[in-house]
Amino acid sequence: MSLKEDLSAELKIAMKESNTDSKRVIRMVIASVKNLEIDKGKLLNDDEVISIIHKEIKSRNEVIDGAKLSNRQDLINEAENDKKILNRFLPEGLSHEEIKKIILESIAEVNAISISDMGKVMKSALPKIGGKASGNEVSQIVRELLNS
Repeated sequence: MSLKEDLSAELKIAMKESNTDSKRVIRMVIASVKNLEIDKGKLLNDDEVISIIHKEIKSRNEVIDGAKLSNRQDLINEAENDKKILNRFLPEGLSHEEIKKIILESIAEVNAISISDMGKVMKSALPKIGGKASGNEVSQIVRELLNS
């Protein structure tokens, strides 16, 4: 079953259970997927859907950061709940060491020697990681490895 089918099935379950938070979050992801499909003119694969989910989680993290500055615990709680719902649709994540190993292989593949080669390394590593880690985490590890 594809990730889009999983989202649709979970939406139906949330509707039957009258779970308003899950309905809202899943509908938002489905809408983002459909908008991107229209923009690209083709159906999205699971990796592209995972990318959308990662972007939504990143957005929730930004909301949390802003809400902490404003002391808005209600917004923090809502964003944390949204992240829990979104994380259900992500594949099992890779450990820090597994990500590091993939990045080291990519560095060797592209013969990267400095931070100026970061783009090449990212381009090589991200498809191998396949959405099992956030882009921010991958870029942080690439920076660490290229600076050392």
